[in-house]
Amino acid sequence: MTLPYPVPAASDEPLGSVTRVLALKAGDGEDTFTGGSLPQLSGRVYGGQVVAQGLLAAAATLVDDGDGPRLPHSVHAYFMRGGRPETPIRFDVERMHDGRSFSQRRTTASQEGSVILTMVSSFQETQEGAEVQLPAPQVPRPEELTSALEIFRTIDHPVARFLGRTAAFDQRHVEGNIFLRPAETAEGRQHLWVRSRGRIPQDATQVVHRALLAYMCDQVMLEPALRSQGLSWRSEGMSLATLDHAQWFHRDVDASDWLLFVQDSPTSQGGRSMARAEVFDSSGRLVSTIAQEGMVRMPTATRSGDGRWAIRTAEGEDGSPIPAPRG
Repeated sequence: MTLPYPVPAASDEPLGSVTRVLALKAGDGEDTFTGGSLPQLSGRVYGGQVVAQGLLAAAATLVDDGDGPRLPHSVHAYFMRGGRPETPIRFDVERMHDGRSFSQRRTTASQEGSVILTMVSSFQETQEGAEVQLPAPQVPRPEELTSALEIFRTIDHPVARFLGRTAAFDQRHVEGNIFLRPAETAEGRQHLWVRSRGRIPQDATQVVHRALLAYMCDQVMLEPALRSQGLSWRSEGMSLATLDHAQWFHRDVDASDWLLFVQDSPTSQGGRSMARAEVFDSSGRLVSTIAQEGMVRMPTATRSGDGRWAIRTAEGEDGSPIPAPRG
């Protein structure tokens, strides 16, 4: 039976909750694993969590051929349906190919026989090659910007209190956040600094750091699309969900380092929005490129907003949908 990929538990909360949920257990068959989910106000499994778990499940099936570890360099995932946080997730991995330099795996995540996500990931052993990249843009440093955690502490609302307790990553927007209200200008671009909120264990491998980056990025990828449409996370009646996710890892990444997301949304149509991001580390190295298409729907003259996939508050609230950042 294949052993799960080792994910050391972080000692700091809430990051420790994330590393524990990423530590999968052996399933009932070869190349099969099971995992749990973190609670979400939406009542649905957070998509970034399933992508990160699926990547770690795939990595567990790699065999060291003596030329060093093969690291994930690309992930392509499709979200089929929303998952339920209270139900275990089964991960089945198919060993598609093992070549001299690359390995590919297909991972299927399911709950009670229903597929919630399917993804293909590719791994490469470390090799020499040209080192070329676009330069990182010059923007204010994170130390000059306001933390989202500080903003949450000033808001007397159950969503803000939940995020203040459970957010495992600190976010700092260069152009200002859209948590409560739309941006002053409807422009589909933003710059965002992110880093883990706590110490990542020193023995965490590069695979774990890349899985953590895949985990957190789903929280913020569609924000440029909201900006371009003059929306905020509190826009009434909004329905939002990730449809598919593509990510490339170019260089080693440290999820505890400040990472700069350079994001845009080139188009929205038919209730679908496209979003892209280039991720630079604090020294200006391009470590990852990400693309997503998501469903972003608002009430229209012919269709009412059902608020599906939105946050439903507790603590005495009326139960009406209140969208908020995911994860």
